[in-house]
Amino acid sequence: MIVAAVLVGLVALVHVILLLTETLLWTSPGNRQSRGMTSGFARDSKSLAVSNGLHNGFLAAGLVWGLVYPSASIGYQIQTFFLVCALIAAIYGIWSGRRSFDYIRGGAAAAAWVAVLSVW
Repeated sequence: MIVAAVLVGLVALVHVILLLTETLLWTSPGNRQSRGMTSGFARDSKSLAVSNGLHNGFLAAGLVWGLVYPSASIGYQIQTFFLVCALIAAIYGIWSGRRSFDYIRGGAAAAAWVAVLSVW
């Protein structure tokens, strides 16, 4: 149970990091360099990135909600839903050829989901 909670927490942390990089740090030099973007592209795509970042924030919030929900059985269902959402987002990212980070994000979501399923 502790392993599952830690893995779900790590997936939530990944999505918080994505929230921050896609909302507050999108046009920063370090973020642009790590994603291979020009300053013009970063500026022009900022509104799309903020929208994507907010979606990542909602995934993180849902995972945390599932972790702290007072009823373990309902918390399990909440975690399962948001882990599957995170996994689908990563699979789409991999399919669309966006970046290798989606393999990490998807692998973490899959591992957390397996751990959560093994508890129940």
